[in-house]
Amino acid sequence: MPVSSAILLPGRLCPGDTVAVIAPSSPFDREKFYKGIAALADMGLRPVFSEQVFETQGYLAGPDAHRARLIHESFVDPDVKGIFCARGGYGALRFLPLIDFTVISAHPKVFIGCSDVSVLLNAFFNQCGLVTFHGPMMESLGMATQATRQALADALFSGNPIVVASEHPVTIFSGLSSGIVSGGNLTTLCHLTGTPYQPDFSGKILMLEDVGEQPYRIDRMLTHMRLAGCFEGIAGLALGSFKNCGEMDQVYRIFEELFAGDAIPILAGFDMGHDEPNLTIPLGIPATLDADNGRLTYHGSAVAG
Repeated sequence: MPVSSAILLPGRLCPGDTVAVIAPSSPFDREKFYKGIAALADMGLRPVFSEQVFETQGYLAGPDAHRARLIHESFVDPDVKGIFCARGGYGALRFLPLIDFTVISAHPKVFIGCSDVSVLLNAFFNQCGLVTFHGPMMESLGMATQATRQALADALFSGNPIVVASEHPVTIFSGLSSGIVSGGNLTTLCHLTGTPYQPDFSGKILMLEDVGEQPYRIDRMLTHMRLAGCFEGIAGLALGSFKNCGEMDQVYRIFEELFAGDAIPILAGFDMGHDEPNLTIPLGIPATLDADNGRLTYHGSAVAG
């Protein structure tokens, strides 16, 4: 499967823009969904969605072909300027072979989500070069903090390079490094290992977060990925929240042990992932990770125009 080397910037969102809301993974709570829709409207956007977004098939938000079709339709629709996801959970991995990546490449748009949506964030960049956004979804946006909402607006509306500062930085290994930011949910990325869609993290600043995984499982996933060569040549690690993953000191110690010989900066404590705040992180453009001063500074805008 071809992998793109060109970077595609989506267009900057503006007040009044129409944005589509899709459900690429699991079913969602309708009350939380509508609160998220209201939050998008409060930001000046015009969210639209098909009634098909409410379709379910067990633990999936409808059949694989159905969810893939909603993605294609949202990218092709000339009125839609951005695409938001309702929820993560599980399911995006199943329909990767159904995605026509030439459609994505021909219609670059803002695409944002997290958790299981990490599958699509990485696939769209690796196969098409599309810059994507790791950030809040409909189930959480309606209850999000002001910091989460402001970070979302800064990333998608302003057109200015952003700086992501850790309020409570934990320097595991000091240093300064630059590279294209990549990553997302650790469990999801681990399950891409060995597939045609496995991301190439060489030279990248790798952002990782997770939820509900005990320390031994985090150790097992990281060790599996290391043995598979996933971390060869990475430029640095930026760690977000590891909610309900046990004692954070133990989680950080796992990263310290497994990456002790890599001579890369590792900074933990970023407000990104399954907790609040959940700051919006562009994936696919260069940034500098400063593990001593607790920040990730992007070199340019993640949106065009």
